[in-house]
Amino acid sequence: MLAALLTLLAGVATLVYGGDRVVDGASALARHAGVSTFFVGVTVVAVGSSVPEIATSLYAAAYGSGDLVVGHIVGSATSQITLGVGILSLAAPLSVAREKTRVYGGGMLAAMAVMAVALQSGTVTRVQGALMVLAYVGFLAVLAEYEDYAEHVSDSELSLRRAAGYVLLGVALVVVGGHLLVTGGQRLAVSLGVPSYLVGLVTGLGTTAPEIAVALVAVRRDRTGIAVGTLLGSNITDPLFSLGVGAALAGVTVTGVDGVLTSVGYMILASALVLAVVYARRPVGRAGSLACLVLYVPTFFLG
Repeated sequence: MLAALLTLLAGVATLVYGGDRVVDGASALARHAGVSTFFVGVTVVAVGSSVPEIATSLYAAAYGSGDLVVGHIVGSATSQITLGVGILSLAAPLSVAREKTRVYGGGMLAAMAVMAVALQSGTVTRVQGALMVLAYVGFLAVLAEYEDYAEHVSDSELSLRRAAGYVLLGVALVVVGGHLLVTGGQRLAVSLGVPSYLVGLVTGLGTTAPEIAVALVAVRRDRTGIAVGTLLGSNITDPLFSLGVGAALAGVTVTGVDGVLTSVGYMILASALVLAVVYARRPVGRAGSLACLVLYVPTFFLG
């Protein structure tokens, strides 16, 4: 049990340190490129922190585990938008410009809708997977056009090379930290004999740990753009790119389509409700954060 506890603590420490490096590097990258920290969060940080989902999709698709691919993505995306926003707004009042909520939040809902349509038949073909990947790349291109570039780039304490290194190092650390958190938490829960659903809760938290860790550090550093951008960006990356890459490799087939579509439908509903809270309540306070956290609970009873 001691080893499990130490593993869990090591995971938390690695997540915090890695998140700190990501925020520093991403902020510097934004200053060098003359773009908003929100844009860097949605693109660079979101893709980097989605590495576990992308890797899971590739391996599971290669071994014919389509249910695992979809379940992992749905569970991760739902917990990120509900737990992520809920925890962030509990840590500090969360305020996002309504225009960004519409644009990036709309992109997230669109990505989830594409995933739902692709799963209607129970099989996502290689062609559909390739089209999803292309749609994701196209969306990033649209975001780049939408972004207002600064004419004069602000000075940064970090060089461009060092900033990129910070992001890469930080993402690697949060991915490793998330793995340690999951394995240590599972072993500790089994050692203590707690109910199996709590083990599942720990696993779910571990899946979203990289994104939430980066977002929490960003909020504490007053970098709300990186925080919210990372959560929304990951929920655009996973339904389109992560699932698309796996399907493009070997196709993805799921059993129990009705149950899968129910879970996907709730993912979309919960995401829309969280966006409504973020849009209406500026900033999102305690009541809004609790509403977001409550929306996570039904995920245990769906699918």
